[in-house]
Amino acid sequence: MKVGIGFDIHPFATGRPFYLGGVRIDFEKGLAGHSDGDALLHSVIDAVLGAAGQGDKGKHFPDTDPKYKNISSVKLLEKTMSIAKVKVVNADCIVLCAQPHLSKYYNRMRSVLAKALNIKKGSVSIKATRPEGIGIGNEGIACFCACLIE
Repeated sequence: MKVGIGFDIHPFATGRPFYLGGVRIDFEKGLAGHSDGDALLHSVIDAVLGAAGQGDKGKHFPDTDPKYKNISSVKLLEKTMSIAKVKVVNADCIVLCAQPHLSKYYNRMRSVLAKALNIKKGSVSIKATRPEGIGIGNEGIACFCACLIE
């Protein structure tokens, strides 16, 4: 058994759709990024790669490569599972954001993650907390993930 920890942070950007956990979120801004900017899935990718000793997402999916421009992070997570060649036991995720409220999206996010990680939905946890006026506030979203593999 090995544990990996992933972290990612993206600022909000106007004129982009907002994806988080592989789900389109109804909000006036999206997240900046070379891919779709899905900071939650990026943290999961880094957690899986880290646990498997395979480096980080930048090594495998560089933001200088045009083939990853606006790519779905769900596809990146699926590619990550092919690279890592591990069995994921569980994924525990935290989203740090002041807005928007995300709880109504958790169930769909958990389903997307469970499918991509090839685990039961009950083995995926997603929770959010507000920065209470500290740090990123309304500027963007930060995500953390701990992932156990065998």
